[in-house]
Amino acid sequence: MIFRKPNLLRAATALAIVLGFMTGPSVSSAAAEELRMLSGFSPNFAWYREIGPKFINLVKEKTGGETTIAFNGPDTVPTFEQLEPLQAGVFDLLFTHPAYHSGTTAIGLAIDAIAVDPTKRREIGVFDYIDKHYQKLGVKLLSTPSTGTKGFRYYLREPISGEMGLKGRIIRGTVSYHPMIKALGGSPLNMPVSDVYTALQRGTVDGAAWGLTGAADLKWYEIIEYMANPRFGQVGVMIFMNLDKWNSLAPKTQEALLSAGKQLELDSLAYFDKLQVEEYDFLLKKGMKLTSFSDKETAEFERLWAEGVWEVATDKSGDDAKALRKLAKDAGMTR
Repeated sequence: MIFRKPNLLRAATALAIVLGFMTGPSVSSAAAEELRMLSGFSPNFAWYREIGPKFINLVKEKTGGETTIAFNGPDTVPTFEQLEPLQAGVFDLLFTHPAYHSGTTAIGLAIDAIAVDPTKRREIGVFDYIDKHYQKLGVKLLSTPSTGTKGFRYYLREPISGEMGLKGRIIRGTVSYHPMIKALGGSPLNMPVSDVYTALQRGTVDGAAWGLTGAADLKWYEIIEYMANPRFGQVGVMIFMNLDKWNSLAPKTQEALLSAGKQLELDSLAYFDKLQVEEYDFLLKKGMKLTSFSDKETAEFERLWAEGVWEVATDKSGDDAKALRKLAKDAGMTR
């Protein structure tokens, strides 16, 4: 693995912070172990709140209480800087969206262009392909839970009028969205979600591309009025583990972690589909309104999204991304 020195310094600093706040032994016996998990999402945010604790509890259950997990949020290490501390072994686990480390690899974010079917993804080899890719970076993939059958929509300060639907607007979005935002006439701006509320409030951005859950937690309904149809794509967050740490675990612990990750994928899909409906109703009650892209643009949304994600993945990860796309396309799971 190759790291830039400034990032190694940040990783070492983060480790010092973590160790500094430990006030007692992290294990209760020689057999027990507490793993340190870094999260790109705060503990009260829907994606972590509805996935992170479930994974922690599943691991504890499946290891008979021998393995526990301690949470560390983005206040410890900023969201877009979290992969390298994991690679360096500062943290044992990382819960994130792979778009947040797309400067290193874009293979993970490509899962957002692959149909949500956890079982089939594993059967055709998508999970194993992504896992093997990340292992070259010193990281082990444990789980790819989805936040619902559908993933995203645009949240806007002003309603859509005509084509192109985002013409002249600055839209917050991670790199996965950039080709689609441009195709719809907008100008993409990458920023952490923690900065979006203020940017929307001040008019620095005219809208945000975001998931179908989480906008309520972020309280965007206080400052903007519109949710745009159609919904599109899918969200695949991921749980990774430092590879050296993984290799140091007993086989039964490894099996428990993988079993927890697999169950999490199945449980999360149905749960988030329900949660999306509840959030939609909540936002309407808070005064948000629907606005829609034209029929012509709506018909193109899934194509624009999938091709945009693959464009980003291929630009960064080349032949590895092309091979993953072929694997998924041959199975009818992507465009």
